[in-house]
Amino acid sequence: MNLPMNRRTFLTASAVAGGGMAIGYSGSASAQNPEDLDFNPFVRINPDNTVTLIIHKPENGQGAVTTLCMLLTEELECNWQTLNWEFAPVARVYGFPLQGTFGSLGVRSSWQPLREAGAKARVMLQQAAAARWNTGIENTRAENGLVINIQTGGTLSFGDLAAAAAMLPVPETVALKTPDQYRYIGKATKRRDTLAKITGGAGYGIDVRIDDMAFAVLARCPVFGGRVQRFDAARALAFPGVLDVVEVSRGVAVVANNTWAAIEGRKLLDITWDEGSSANLSSAGILAMQKELVSTPGAVGRNDGDVEAALANAVTRLSVSYEVPYLAHTTMEPPNTTADVSANGCQLWSGTQIPGLCHLNSVATSGLAPDQVKVNTLFIGGGFGSRGGGNVYSEAVEIAMAAGRPVNLLYTREDDIQQDRYRPCSYVEMEAGLDAEGWPLAWKGHVSCQHFQDLVNGLDREALSGLADNDYAIANQRFEYSPLELDVPTNFWRSVGASQNAFFAESFVDELAAAGNKDPVELRRRLLADSPRLQNVLNIAADRAGWGQPLPEGHYHGVACISCFGSHNAQIVEISIANNQVRVHKVTCVVDCGQAVNPATVVQQMQGGIVYGLTAALKGEITLENGRVQQSNFHNYDALRMDEMPQIDVHIVQSDVAAPGGIGETATPAIAPAVVNAVFAATGQRIRKLPIKLA
Repeated sequence: MNLPMNRRTFLTASAVAGGGMAIGYSGSASAQNPEDLDFNPFVRINPDNTVTLIIHKPENGQGAVTTLCMLLTEELECNWQTLNWEFAPVARVYGFPLQGTFGSLGVRSSWQPLREAGAKARVMLQQAAAARWNTGIENTRAENGLVINIQTGGTLSFGDLAAAAAMLPVPETVALKTPDQYRYIGKATKRRDTLAKITGGAGYGIDVRIDDMAFAVLARCPVFGGRVQRFDAARALAFPGVLDVVEVSRGVAVVANNTWAAIEGRKLLDITWDEGSSANLSSAGILAMQKELVSTPGAVGRNDGDVEAALANAVTRLSVSYEVPYLAHTTMEPPNTTADVSANGCQLWSGTQIPGLCHLNSVATSGLAPDQVKVNTLFIGGGFGSRGGGNVYSEAVEIAMAAGRPVNLLYTREDDIQQDRYRPCSYVEMEAGLDAEGWPLAWKGHVSCQHFQDLVNGLDREALSGLADNDYAIANQRFEYSPLELDVPTNFWRSVGASQNAFFAESFVDELAAAGNKDPVELRRRLLADSPRLQNVLNIAADRAGWGQPLPEGHYHGVACISCFGSHNAQIVEISIANNQVRVHKVTCVVDCGQAVNPATVVQQMQGGIVYGLTAALKGEITLENGRVQQSNFHNYDALRMDEMPQIDVHIVQSDVAAPGGIGETATPAIAPAVVNAVFAATGQRIRKLPIKLA
């Protein structure tokens, strides 16, 4: 959703200090303000022959730096070894206010614009060289940071040509390379940020140190929506290293000269909380609310055919319910932000997925003008949807203002788990009917969960994503949604609504296969006749995994597939069960993401998405009692351990025809249903609630 970056944006060129050249996009800031134009370069070429790409997508571990550099280098023909990069400032030209990394849109939204930026810059450099040589541009070519005279063999560097090229008009159109000409795209490429990360050179938010900076932690009400009623800071202020205790809108902050002192000082605070209306909230009570909500009609997200008539004519009917819990994000680098606020301006340093929203939050909290607030985007130690707008940014600004000095606000692991913005818990009731031959005639479902975003006509599309938009050719389908309104903070989580709804949908499709006496893969093949790309990855996965072939004794297969984020993924797992514990031995994962720009990154992201989803399927559960989150650290909100890691066989269906699809979230949805479907094959027991718990 990088608003200014579409086919109607146009390139501008300008000279930069020292006689260099800058290429960037200039476009309308928004539909509401079409005359509001802004400009920031994406590409800088300096006289010293260095090229810098301004990375407008935060590096969340998904490989944005490397992949975007590949897109530019492919068309610009600069020197890959000397290409520099830096994170972009917040600006409309980079997509503000939705400037950031989310929705697996990083490559998808950059595929065309960055290649065009590179190609148009290259043409301008060739034009400048042709003019200097008094020849036609057809007698030149660019390669490795040089423009070469085809007739004479002479060369000019990009740096030599930058000033002259910047004076030329930007071509309106330019031919991009065809796939057979690619030198970088489609080639497995090592990450450009690896060395900095393993040697400690990469800058993360948790590492920030600035002059006169203090360290802060915040005591928040353990019940969501609660507020401070009274507090006594005397004991905390007496602790060595504690500098100040300040009340802010979300609680009481302890400011100290080191993080440990702040944490210890917080333990000594005497706070009485007004716990508010959620003090008696429990997981059991929430489930009861959801069941009540789905008992009456909801907002309709899909309504094909005549579901009720088809159900009435069905020979076999199946009615089941599924549920999933709240999930925390538990990134390895817990939330943190450094804020420095004065009457003249506000500056933040943070690893944030959406710098645009971080900026908006900081403007609102500080009361300063937008141009007085600067966000410095740093590397992110994991995000998974947690580092968008977030509370940590506004909290840091407010504490810095109250303390009168720069502060580095850190969430402890307990803060992170008990004060997260969670993936919503969700409940669904589903019903289907089969004909006399066991093929599905009708399918309906009704979901209740908190909404991820504002409702439109009573609907949140993410609340039904992965369910209402399924690819199965069942003529009669109806899906409804009823929002659950609670004070529990929620947010996007890796693969968003598909993370829960794929579990619902793919588990239910397996139940339909069993009810109709069909093989689970064969049923899907038939129902995906109109979705050839998804059917293809399913077929390849079945072949690579040996579906239907003998397995080692005590081993069983399960399958799931989904189209999401513009890509198509099928997974077949091989499991065993011992002492009521599921062990996943192997995951066969086949993905069609269109043009895979960097296949190495695709493999890494599919592996990472599977591990993240498998952790949730086997272990993840946030529960509430008396309004409080019961989990607090990895001892009771566990992660998949190294010795539990399955072998993951990733196969990429490479395409040089389809544009890239999303990859960062694509692998997460299918793993949970594939595992529970394998559990049924092993035990005959249907798992309709996550995490998996066998009797």
